[in-house]
Amino acid sequence: MFTTTGSRGLYKVPLSKGLLLVLSGFTVMLTLLPRYQGLFTYDLQAITNQQQVWRWACGRLVCLDLKDTICSSLLIYNFRIFERRFGTRKFASFLWGTWFLSALTDFLLAQAVYFLFDHEVEELPTGLLSPIFSLFVPFYLSIPRVPVTQVLGHIPITNKTLVYIVGLQLLTSNPFMWLIALSGLISGGLYYSDVLCLQRVLFVPVWLAKMGHCVLEPLFSGPEPTGETPLGMGATLDIQRQQRMDLLDQQLLLAEFNQARRSARPQPQAGMLDWRRYFPSLRRRGPNRPPAQQPPPEQTQPSPQPHPSPLDDSPAAEEQVARLVEMGFSRTDALEALRASNNDINLATNFLLQH
Repeated sequence: MFTTTGSRGLYKVPLSKGLLLVLSGFTVMLTLLPRYQGLFTYDLQAITNQQQVWRWACGRLVCLDLKDTICSSLLIYNFRIFERRFGTRKFASFLWGTWFLSALTDFLLAQAVYFLFDHEVEELPTGLLSPIFSLFVPFYLSIPRVPVTQVLGHIPITNKTLVYIVGLQLLTSNPFMWLIALSGLISGGLYYSDVLCLQRVLFVPVWLAKMGHCVLEPLFSGPEPTGETPLGMGATLDIQRQQRMDLLDQQLLLAEFNQARRSARPQPQAGMLDWRRYFPSLRRRGPNRPPAQQPPPEQTQPSPQPHPSPLDDSPAAEEQVARLVEMGFSRTDALEALRASNNDINLATNFLLQH
C-alpha cells in the first residue's frame, strides 16, 4: 500500500509497533466498556474550569473512535520509516516534544476561535493525533517524491499520495479535527526546525531510552526479514529488490516519454528523482550481475593496481555504513549505495528505503 517504507515490516521499530498494539488495544477495550470512555474525553472546559488536569494526558492518548484509530494506525505504520532512519530515541523525542507543544497550541487555538468567531470549543477529538499530524512535516520535507502514474493524463500519483489521502480522511472525521491538525503541524514545524532550541529542552533522556530499550525491545521487536517470502516461493530479497528497481526504471522511462509527447522540448518533471543517474552500479548486483567478458589471452593488458576505496579507510564513512546497518540494511548494500552516491548518506538512505 505504502511504497515509501520498503518491505521490512516492523523490523527494528519497537516504539512504532508498541504504539500500534497498545493504543489499538485500549480503543477496543474502551469500545467494549463504554462506561469508562468518559475518563478519556478531551474536555477543555473540565480542564480549565474544574482543574481536571489529568484529562490533558488521558484525553490525548487513546482514540475513542474506531475510524480515527484505523487511520492513525495506518499513518503510524507508514511513519515508522523515521524511527528506522533516526533511531528510536530521536523518534520518541520528536513524539514527546510535539505532544507537549501541541497541548499548549490546542488551548491557544481554542481561545483564538472563541475571540474571532465567538464560539467556545468544549471538546476536541481524543487520541495521539497531534503528534501524528506533526510527522507530516518531516514526511513532506525529507521524503523524496517519486511519480508512480497519472490519472486522466494530468493528475500525478506519487509514492506519497496514499499517505496524504489517509491524512485527509482523518482530517474530515470530526468538525474540530482541523484544530488538532493545525496544532500538530505548528508543533511539528517548531520542533523539526529547532527554531527555539526545543530539541535541547524536550527530549527523551538517555537513561530512560536505555530503560525503554531493555523493556520494549524484547516485547515489541519485529522479526528480522529472511530471504524467503511468506508464501515460500523461494524468492530472495535481492531478487525482489531487483524487480522493484526494474519497475521504477520502467516508470521513470514512461514518465519521460509522456513528457516528451506533450512538449517539443521536454522538461524534467518537478520532484522526480532520476535514481539511475545517481546509482548506476546498483541496477545489476549480487546474483543478477552478468558475468564479465574476459579478453583473449594475447590481448590482455596488465591492469594497474586498484586504489583502495575511501569507504574502507575513512572513519566517517565507516560510521555512515554502521548507521545504515542499524537501520536494517545489509552491509553490502550500504557500501554500494555509499559508493554510488559519492558518500552522501542522505541520498543513499533515500534510495535504500525506496528499494
